[in-house]
Amino acid sequence: MPGPARAVLICALLLLGLTVTNAGVAETVTPELQRAEVVAGMASVGLMLVAVLWTRANPRSAEKVPLKGDQGLVMTDQFNAVQKQELAWGSHMLLTATPAASVLVLWRDQIVLRRGLISQELFEPGAITKRAMEREQTISLVNTTLFPGRAEFDAILPSLPAVVVCPMGNEGAVIVGGWSPRCFTRSDERWLEGWTQRLRTTLADDALSPVPPDSI
Repeated sequence: MPGPARAVLICALLLLGLTVTNAGVAETVTPELQRAEVVAGMASVGLMLVAVLWTRANPRSAEKVPLKGDQGLVMTDQFNAVQKQELAWGSHMLLTATPAASVLVLWRDQIVLRRGLISQELFEPGAITKRAMEREQTISLVNTTLFPGRAEFDAILPSLPAVVVCPMGNEGAVIVGGWSPRCFTRSDERWLEGWTQRLRTTLADDALSPVPPDSI
């Protein structure tokens, strides 16, 4: 319970206690006293309600889940410096500016980046990732324990509590795993969608692709 809400609750209990005490020590019960007791009691209950609503309006954030993985960065060598810089910059921002614990980028059936907490398991896109790519719509699993298909993402990190899959058309997807259930806000998802669109343009630009040695 937040500090201000706790203070309001204490005041309510104190007022209620004084009201009961005053009624108990009164020698005679008059209509005026009864009205005063009713008003004081209603005020006490009102303050208690304020404290409860205050607590609900400021809920405690979910604690981080202890995830198993090693901090690391694995990036493919198939891109040039500009494309690598875009991958590095965007993934760094996701890990520092959002509750992301792990970032994986899938591009044309290849894992081109893993960053944050990573595992050595081979990730294969399953039904959820494929559906996001086919529909070109972001899929957010706010609490993976409620979704039967959550095992699809165990290769990224076992038991990720929250996952967001943001597609790059049918060519790939950015998959972000969070530290706790319901940790990603709508603003986080919009930021991810914006960067994913930019990343798709950068990776798909053939003019930026390195020239194979055999063609020189």
